[in-house]
Amino acid sequence: MAQEINYLTADGYKKLKEELDHLRAVERPAAAAAIAEARDKGDLSENAEYDAAREAQGLLELRIAQLEATLNASRIIDESKIQRDNVQILSKVKLLNHNNKREVTYTIVSENEANLREGKLAIGTPIAKALLGKKRGDIVDVTVPAGVVKFEILDISI
Repeated sequence: MAQEINYLTADGYKKLKEELDHLRAVERPAAAAAIAEARDKGDLSENAEYDAAREAQGLLELRIAQLEATLNASRIIDESKIQRDNVQILSKVKLLNHNNKREVTYTIVSENEANLREGKLAIGTPIAKALLGKKRGDIVDVTVPAGVVKFEILDISI
């Protein structure tokens, strides 16, 4: 089975790498110490603290494995090669919502970098999917859970 490629900005890749390094260098030794401390408290068959420490270690190892897989399947996007005349990943898009007459600005990013509070919209969302490939001035109807929203693309930048 082919692994899906994750496209990340250099900053997004760096953040994931820093999280992985922190989990390996700080959290993993702390989890091992917690297990050792719980083990020293006696009978393991009735030691809830030991069971909790082992479960926490398992979740930590799962997160480490997920980050490793994500980083191994990642490609850093070269921003200098991104076209500015149509919407694609890393495009900063200024939109006019015709339903409520408000302007919004989103940057289209990978799923791993999405953060709506920062205006970073995941490429897999209905809005981003509808905008991909469109140009300045295009009007796009987007079906969202609340209904259909009509957006006009006012500007595209990087």
